[in-house]
Amino acid sequence: MDVNDLRSAVTVLGLLLFVALWAWTWSARRQRAHDEAAMLPFAGDEDRQIDESDRRMS
Repeated sequence: MDVNDLRSAVTVLGLLLFVALWAWTWSARRQRAHDEAAMLPFAGDEDRQIDESDRRMS
């Protein structure tokens, strides 16, 4: 077994890992997690609006 065989094996393992992670990420079971992550930038906007209105009243 020379270095090129080892390099080929690492390349194939890397490709298999990439495909497995891609399939896991895009599976239908992860849809809810993706929807929650998509709403993260908007989380807490209501709290900020309430805090700003409290500051204006003070």
